[in-house]
Amino acid sequence: MSRSGLSYLEKTSEDVFGTSIDIPSALNRRTVEVFLAGAAIAAGDWVALDIGEAGSARVIQVVQASTAANGNALVVGVALEAAAAAGAKLTVCTRGYVEGANVTAATAAGAALVVDATAGRADAIVAGDIAPPCGVSLETAGGGNTADVYVYGLAV
Repeated sequence: MSRSGLSYLEKTSEDVFGTSIDIPSALNRRTVEVFLAGAAIAAGDWVALDIGEAGSARVIQVVQASTAANGNALVVGVALEAAAAAGAKLTVCTRGYVEGANVTAATAAGAALVVDATAGRADAIVAGDIAPPCGVSLETAGGGNTADVYVYGLAV
């Protein structure tokens, strides 16, 4: 049995010096896992399990989520840092809040997301998508193709 939740729900506090602390920024309310990168990956990219590997390596190695006509069902989260090359350790948010994830420009706040049109970038889900949404946009995506998102996470 594992526990990944943090249930401290205060929004602000003070440190020992009396300085105000923004608790949501400090806690981030997310679950993070370390994977091996199957290739170079940029921070903010949506990543997916690398089924090109064999055996259990398929679930410890990730690659930039590839395009899939009806959504990529292998998406596991958002890279929180860049991986320069294959074999590098990569920290991935597998559930929770991420600032500046790669999301198609003008995607509306509140839109459920899938990766289907551009590798590593999420789009608003459409009626023909059959993969489950990998997250939700918390703001309208800007011209730099980024938005703050909530990664849904997979029940495993």
